[in-house]
Amino acid sequence: MSNQTTPVMSKRFRSYLPIVVDIETAGFNAKTDALLEMAVVIPAMNDNGELFIQSSHREHVIPFEGANLDPAALKFNGIDPFHPFRLAIDEKEALRKLFAPVREAVKAQQCTRAILVGHNPAFDIGFMNAAVERTKFKRNPFHPFSTFDTATLGGLAYGQTVLAKAAKAAGMTWDNEQAHSALYDAEQTAHLFCKIVNRWDSLTT
Repeated sequence: MSNQTTPVMSKRFRSYLPIVVDIETAGFNAKTDALLEMAVVIPAMNDNGELFIQSSHREHVIPFEGANLDPAALKFNGIDPFHPFRLAIDEKEALRKLFAPVREAVKAQQCTRAILVGHNPAFDIGFMNAAVERTKFKRNPFHPFSTFDTATLGGLAYGQTVLAKAAKAAGMTWDNEQAHSALYDAEQTAHLFCKIVNRWDSLTT
């Protein structure tokens, strides 16, 4: 009989559950510029200890009252903040809907809290934390400042720090037409993160 136990996520990242986050905004200042779109991708671990994407969630967000909308940023990401088909909701409701499945996954995977995974995550965690503070949201499941950075990991594993180039170097496809959508970028970042972690684990076991 084998003494090996089934791998669990809570033992892989010091009880943290890595959650991939991508945020699209109307500028670079988290305090003054609007958060327009947010996506979270939740990974899980199979019986072989390999990470895979379990679920993805995305919300379009109404700019908060008085928010700055930088035309250059809107041109870059192609978002019309007031387009009627966006079906956008206010920041607090968006946080509630996105954080709920994260909390459920943290509990289900026996972790203590979520840790944000992003491509240059200082940007994403800055905007997320600003929205949490602005809305006085009380149940943020994420660590307030610790993150995992796929730009750094991509540079280590593939010699590429740009998300599109790192994805291609990892053997992934990349669609420039879908890029800069929060959901697409989050899912691509999640695939990259899973590939790097799984590749590393295969080399060390």
